[in-house]
Amino acid sequence: MTIVYKTRTQLVVETLREKILSGEIKAGQPLRQAALAEELNVSRIPVREALLQLEGEGLVVFEPHKGATATELNVEQVDELFELRAMLESDLLAASIPNLTEETLEQAGVLLHQLGQALGKENAVNTWSELNSNYHNCLYSGAKRPQTQDLVNTLNKNADRYIRMHLLWAGGISKAESEHNELYMLCKEKQTEKAIAVLKQHILGSRDEIKEFLLSRETANS
Repeated sequence: MTIVYKTRTQLVVETLREKILSGEIKAGQPLRQAALAEELNVSRIPVREALLQLEGEGLVVFEPHKGATATELNVEQVDELFELRAMLESDLLAASIPNLTEETLEQAGVLLHQLGQALGKENAVNTWSELNSNYHNCLYSGAKRPQTQDLVNTLNKNADRYIRMHLLWAGGISKAESEHNELYMLCKEKQTEKAIAVLKQHILGSRDEIKEFLLSRETANS
């Protein structure tokens, strides 16, 4: 029974995610479990599980007395989040590279391999998102700047739904993979300036593609 529910839940997740990202479900629109269950021809259990998963992705929010609603995807927020990330993560990487040990680089290499393996599996975006954070944090660990790292982790948590959207909708995975590999080689070779340039392009390139996607979505739904 668990397998059946998981499959149904995944189908509901994918359907609702697509409706939210495409703008068919508007920001602030209530997501009533009974109506969704009837519309998708499933019981309320997979709908409830799907909404909780989408809450984890930042696409749904649960509010008191209101239930679940779709969250707003905001172009201005993308600018601020990704520009702050580029600034802080570049500083962390610059401070980290001189101190990266063979052991840390080996660990980063394992995470890079796992990122490649994560695609195409069930729940790929969730797994990929977590491994992506772990990979970047591994490369920044030599900086030994815990407060900056905490700020970066908060920014990444706030940017996570946009990053997932980029992976799912804007072809971000193939581009991210080649940039991750290049970043790893430059860190191994201690080429700090080139590594920072690749990291900035990696983050700001995502910003530009996400903004383009959101603006085209607004145009299509206006």
